[in-house]
Amino acid sequence: MAVIRKILSLTHNNNLTKHEQLVQGVIESIEDGKLCVGDQLPSINTMVEEIGYARKTIFKAYEELKNRGLIESRQLKGYFVISQATNITKRMALILFAFQSYQEEFYKTFRKEMGRRFQIDVFFHHNNLTVFETILTNINGKYGMYVIASIQDQKVIPLLEQIEPKKLLLVDRYLDLGKSISYISQEFENVIYTSLVQLLPQIKKYNKIILYFNEESDYSPISIKKAFEKFLKDYSINGVVKNHYSIGSATKGNLYFALGDTILWHILRDSVRKKLKIGEDIGILSQNDNVSKEIVFGGITTISTDFNEMAKMAAKHLKNDSVTQVIMPSRLIKRSSL
Repeated sequence: MAVIRKILSLTHNNNLTKHEQLVQGVIESIEDGKLCVGDQLPSINTMVEEIGYARKTIFKAYEELKNRGLIESRQLKGYFVISQATNITKRMALILFAFQSYQEEFYKTFRKEMGRRFQIDVFFHHNNLTVFETILTNINGKYGMYVIASIQDQKVIPLLEQIEPKKLLLVDRYLDLGKSISYISQEFENVIYTSLVQLLPQIKKYNKIILYFNEESDYSPISIKKAFEKFLKDYSINGVVKNHYSIGSATKGNLYFALGDTILWHILRDSVRKKLKIGEDIGILSQNDNVSKEIVFGGITTISTDFNEMAKMAAKHLKNDSVTQVIMPSRLIKRSSL
């Protein structure tokens, strides 16, 4: 077989370890066109017999080729070539909720920090369990690393546990998968509650505070709703939770807490149409900061973590190949919208 002949030709190179000879032999076979996508590699037993290296050495070499995204293992069938991108150091899957502004910000920083030698394929699950399961089922075993903004649901844990712990990094939302799983996540309930307490003087300027909460459309964790309702009760604040915003319903004297950007822009547009002054006639509070919220209407008050910093930490974790377990701090950014 051509790939075995190529590896044997490298055994005389004293500058390469046995592991490097195996990896380089497969890579050169792909580059020379001797191995194409869909081709099966020699089994570990065959490699042992033909080349004479230990099973452990051959297995380790195949694992590196898997991590680079060049080959995959198929149960009871063996190893197969799945990519000819031999210039890629590692191929990784990035699974996000959707390409909202803050997740786009995360991706751009993450892409920049990882550099061109890393191939990043992006998938979106839209907080849908069926879609999430389909994505993981289709891509498991095909990537060297999985960076996942997971749905906070116990049903996804068995799916995530199918991924090798050292290849999995959870970002944004936290799930307890044990001490071996790395995560760089947010905490919501305490952050939202303490931020609302800090804003109490501003909140009391308004007749009512309305939280727009919809798990399906804005992918918000239920802990935000719990924190909001606890705040209303503890401080006797007139407030309500609604799952959607009716166009044209912006009313003088109300404070609107918009988790999703689509609702936020609808409220701002209605305010302009009704000539309601932001920060005086009505109040606006939003989640997840971005450049637009810093600028429009003199600035929108937000409760947000630093997604650029989260992306940098994720990239550093992947390059260092270590265990990382961090809860990212969030902060209240006060602006003129209250």
